Formats: sequence, structure tokens, C-alpha cells
Amino acid sequence: MNWLLLIIGGFFETGFAISLGKAQHTSGKQMGLWLASFGVCVAISMFLLFKAMGGEKAIPVGTAYAVWGAIGAIGTVVAGVVLFHEPVTFWRMFFLSSLILSVIGLQVVST
Repeated sequence: MNWLLLIIGGFFETGFAISLGKAQHTSGKQMGLWLASFGVCVAISMFLLFKAMGGEKAIPVGTAYAVWGAIGAIGTVVAGVVLFHEPVTFWRMFFLSSLILSVIGLQVVST
């Protein structure tokens, strides 16, 4: 259950990054709505990270934070490509892949 909470929290981290990106390209009421979306997403994301690190099957803080951050980073890069038409370059994908492999490696070597 804690892993599910952590994964969902990572998706909300992507949501707050996207909200900030969209807020930068808007003004007035629309900007306010994107900033409100940011606030909601960051609150939910942090709460789910907190819950994933507690309870009977708590995920260690270092592992939880690394996975949560990686999910957010990966989701944000993908959203940036899809929503903001950011470039897909070899080096961006190379380092994104290395991030994924690093998080998997961290999980494999953690006790």
C-alpha cells in the first residue's frame, strides 16, 4: 500500500510542476487557477510522501524521496515534451534513462 501511495504522490509532484509551467504562460484568473492547482497538487503530493514513509511497511526516507522525486522528474519531462513541445534529444533521454536505472538500482541494493 505504501508503494502505491508513493507512486500516486509522484504523479501529483508532476502535477505541481506542470501547474507552475502553465502558470508562467498565463495571466489573470487563469494564472490564479494554475497556482491553485499547484497548491492542491503539492499538498497532496507531500501528504502521500509522508504517509508512504510511515506505518507498518514504511519505506525508508532516502528510498521514498528518491523514488518520489524520480517519478516527478520523469513525469515532468514527458509532460514538457507533450504539453510544452520541449525538445527530445539524445542527451535528455540518456540522462532520464540513467535516472530511472539509478532509482531501480537504489531499490535493488536497499535492505
